[in-house]
Amino acid sequence: MVNVSMVFDIYDFVLLGLVELENLRYFYSVVALVLYLSTVFLSTLIVYVVWTEESLHEPMYVFICNLVGNVMVGSSAFLPKLTIDLFSGCTTIYLSVCLTQAFFIQSFAFVEILTFTIMAIDRYLAVGFPLRYHSLMTNKKALQSLTIIWLVVLIGRLVGVMLLFRLALCGNSIQNVYCETTSLIRLACASTAINDTWGITWTLLTTTVSIISVIYCYIRTFLVCVKISMAASQKAIHTLVTHIITYSTFMVATLFVGFRYRLNGGYLSTETNTVFSIGGMMVSITLNPLIYGIRTEALKKKMIQTLKEIIQKQALGTNK
Repeated sequence: MVNVSMVFDIYDFVLLGLVELENLRYFYSVVALVLYLSTVFLSTLIVYVVWTEESLHEPMYVFICNLVGNVMVGSSAFLPKLTIDLFSGCTTIYLSVCLTQAFFIQSFAFVEILTFTIMAIDRYLAVGFPLRYHSLMTNKKALQSLTIIWLVVLIGRLVGVMLLFRLALCGNSIQNVYCETTSLIRLACASTAINDTWGITWTLLTTTVSIISVIYCYIRTFLVCVKISMAASQKAIHTLVTHIITYSTFMVATLFVGFRYRLNGGYLSTETNTVFSIGGMMVSITLNPLIYGIRTEALKKKMIQTLKEIIQKQALGTNK
């Protein structure tokens, strides 16, 4: 039995998910690296285009920037270490690294959920109150909303991590390829009632508020869409469908990962846990840059234009 507060950098935890990937670890390492570089490149391009293009200085694009910026946080907490571990054959992790990874990965998930929620509210205000929209939702208000989201999530996840320090652990095997607080709680020797209550309350409160708010806003937005002109309706519905695709897919993947320990009484195999964990994270970190980069027409055009300009400058530099 070891206490969390006493083994910060002298105790190795074994990531059993990495052991499951041992046979094809070089292949998976290359896939993880390519996925990470692609995600960071596309996310950086989106942020750069929105930052430099004055016509995109609107709340909707501020929220998109936050989504893809948050994706860079989540992917950086997951994929680089996964790539290095697979390539080197390392299957262990120090507790300090484990807690840091858990903090950022789970913060990423909750920031995404709440950002999707404020985006649904933003689209409802834009479609339902077009004449008042620019006073109801400004860039300043959008940034203030995102600041509140980040503060609430970071404080909430910090409390979740700090509660782990009161636990004594009776094992060092984590059924995953990355760390999360739930995996560590399952190693506890004594009662985890406080940790479980905090985790379940935080998750249910966040997801319930989000789902109710998003469903309400989507229904009200759709009802407004059927009353307005065909052209305006098609544009609004296109944006609405993009949000529905990204939000619903992200929520399914995230909740699947978050509640997988409670499936089948919590006795899922390491292989099943690994598939759920990797699949859920891959969907979560690749979805937003890809879909918003493709389906947001104004953003897509500016991204293509920026890429062409970069290629032309590179070509001119090479010719010189």
